[in-house]
Amino acid sequence: MAHLDLHSLRQHVDTGAVETVVAGFTDHYGRLMGKRFDAAYFLDSVANHGTHACNYLLTTDAEMQPVPGYRFANWELGYGDFHLLPDLATLRLTTWQPKTAFVHCDVDHVAVAPRSILKQQIAAAAALGYHAMAASELEYFAYRQTYRAAHEQDYQKLEPLSWYLEDYNLLQGSREEFYTAAVRRHLRQSGIPVENSKGEWGLGQHEVNVRYSDILTMADNHVLFKQCLKEIAEQSGISVTFMAKPHHGQAGSSCHLHLSLSQFADGDPAIFRHFLGGWIAHAPEFMVFYAPTVNSYKRYEDMSWAPTRLAWSKDNRTAGFRVVGEGKSLRIENRIPGADANPYLAFAASLASGIDGIVNKIEPPEEFRGDVYSAQSLPRVPYTLGQATDLFAASDFTKRVLGAEVVEHYAHFFRTEQKSYDFAVTDWERRRYFEKI
Repeated sequence: MAHLDLHSLRQHVDTGAVETVVAGFTDHYGRLMGKRFDAAYFLDSVANHGTHACNYLLTTDAEMQPVPGYRFANWELGYGDFHLLPDLATLRLTTWQPKTAFVHCDVDHVAVAPRSILKQQIAAAAALGYHAMAASELEYFAYRQTYRAAHEQDYQKLEPLSWYLEDYNLLQGSREEFYTAAVRRHLRQSGIPVENSKGEWGLGQHEVNVRYSDILTMADNHVLFKQCLKEIAEQSGISVTFMAKPHHGQAGSSCHLHLSLSQFADGDPAIFRHFLGGWIAHAPEFMVFYAPTVNSYKRYEDMSWAPTRLAWSKDNRTAGFRVVGEGKSLRIENRIPGADANPYLAFAASLASGIDGIVNKIEPPEEFRGDVYSAQSLPRVPYTLGQATDLFAASDFTKRVLGAEVVEHYAHFFRTEQKSYDFAVTDWERRRYFEKI
């Protein structure tokens, strides 16, 4: 069994089967941060009392530089510690790392921590009698270069694992099985049930789907899934990226979110309709939680398989919201998020929006039938991170469901990300202007 309780962990430690326990939580970007503990010490101390980490980890940029301007933690306050509490229900073996177990942690009494934000929305939904099941479909690109080699090449001229579009193509997919089969095997052995893998609509682009679960477990599994893929890539001498749009002229990588409530199948059909209405209505305000980087917005091109307009349709992949399944499998697929989304934040936005739709009986627009890309009159997703951040920061709804402190914190984070890009000089600029102006 991959999942462990403290008794079974103690047995594994006593026999030498487990030597290390990794305790992790995510930063704004959805990256796992944390510590590796001697397994015996984890049992004797951390399991019951938790541990600490520097609170600057929720104020850094992608380069791990602390960013000024946050109320939560800053140089004036001295960057103290916050308390990490292991969620022992998530304790498991991670078989891709020898003799290692992993546990997700809550950042205790920190409202701006991503897992805290999702748990707040789960509790709010539960108070109204709603329990969400969810799944995330995560795509990525794989390359023959290692991460270090890719860095040394300045991420230029990377060689994808496949050399023609491999969407559902079993021959191309077989060329990646040395890696993908290991991913499927280790995920299953580590308690993350896998459904399938398949080639996607890009050179070296692939998708591995894990089985749906309750929404918090799904977010936890998503985070560990990404860590697994990156670490197995490192071990396999290749690299993978979860950038939303790594290449101009190719498809981007998505993170389609599937949500359902038990009431969709068993209760008043209005609940389904109003959940859908709320999810669509609040998508612009929560766009930053679905598309959190500057690069995210380059994915939204017409006829690229990424949605560009806010519409819903039954089993229509040109729509931002696709209704699929029937009976107990009836669910809504939000196709807007990219592979760079932090799942805790994306699921929190989704659940908060849908529940508000139920509470306030928000009606969705009429179903759109046909090619949504050609429907120029439909409202479009925001064009840039800056535009999306302004919508998020100005929204009374986001402040009401997340709290003003959380909105201020994340608005500062997204504006810092946009500002970093605005002052960067890109290869595109040099190619366009070096000689030609």
